[in-house]
Amino acid sequence: MTNLITYQKDAHGVITITLNRPDKHNAFNEEMIAELMDAFVMAHRDKTARVVVLSASGASFCAGADLQWMKKMVNYDYETNHKDAMQLALMLNQLYTLNKPTIARINGAAFGGAVGLISCCDVAVGTKLSKFCLSEVLLGLAPATIAPYVIKAIGTRHAKRYMLSAEVFSAKRARRIGLLSEVVSEEDLDQTVTMFIQKFHAASPQALAMTKQLVDMCDGQHIDATLMQKTAATIATIRVSEEGQEGLNAFFTKRKANWQQD
Repeated sequence: MTNLITYQKDAHGVITITLNRPDKHNAFNEEMIAELMDAFVMAHRDKTARVVVLSASGASFCAGADLQWMKKMVNYDYETNHKDAMQLALMLNQLYTLNKPTIARINGAAFGGAVGLISCCDVAVGTKLSKFCLSEVLLGLAPATIAPYVIKAIGTRHAKRYMLSAEVFSAKRARRIGLLSEVVSEEDLDQTVTMFIQKFHAASPQALAMTKQLVDMCDGQHIDATLMQKTAATIATIRVSEEGQEGLNAFFTKRKANWQQD
């Protein structure tokens, strides 16, 4: 990896992936997208990792797409544009489907594609000074690859407003529409992220991964016999699993489960 991002893992299995182009407000280009993809795959495959934090260096979280990268796209044909866009789409999906809890730690502004990165995370913590904008239409473009995740995060009605108006909105508004999980002072940002990390550490890694899959499986589905069979199969599978048995036995014998030992 170059220095476009950094990847660190601590002794407690917390992986911190940091956007590291502060001089460019952490705007992403094709190289950063490729590095993020590699980092998310590495985190997904790491069996000892427990939580993934997506952070950023400098004063901004992310300004969206890099201007020089966008300038190159002007001369791309349809096939090259499609291939380029698919790299971003695949990276976002890798983050969204990561098998560990993901936390977006948002310092400063998040514009364009950055809102997509935030929407792909399970929890998002921003500061009171954070600002957000889906600005693509001002450039004659559409927030296409991020749209599925933004709509899941904030809903269709809010997505239409902010995607069509390209207005800048506050952290308070982002919290109200569901983009942010918490809004805190700059001084409390790391403490709040740590609070979520501690909560995720108390839970079974397998249960967390399966619960993420469960939420997506149930999202928008009609509650019918098929869905009931799938949910019943999920709980039956986890009850007889090694971690399910460990968790139940630990609870009934009033001891810590083995994943809580660190």
